[in-house]
Amino acid sequence: MTEQDELRLLPWSGPGGNPCYLSTDDRDGFMSRMADNIEAVQLGTAAELLERASEALDDQDTDPEEKQRLAKELTGALRDVLRVAISRGHLLAASEPHPI
Repeated sequence: MTEQDELRLLPWSGPGGNPCYLSTDDRDGFMSRMADNIEAVQLGTAAELLERASEALDDQDTDPEEKQRLAKELTGALRDVLRVAISRGHLLAASEPHPI
């Protein structure tokens, strides 16, 4: 098992919105691969939403309700991307060699 500071923040929340962590030495294990796949989907969704939002903001005829819906979707996507960034930052820090 990994040490406490090497836990991986998973790209989903648990009960009550609490963060979920994975403790494993196997970065190619089932849960690690599933987390990697979900992160890839979340990043792809964020990229698509960003494109849609850019187009909507450039279009003066975009309905205000559509802009509000996009803002809500972007908020969720930003939350997911931030979680991925935090998780990957922790993984990078845990995998860097520590000076002796």
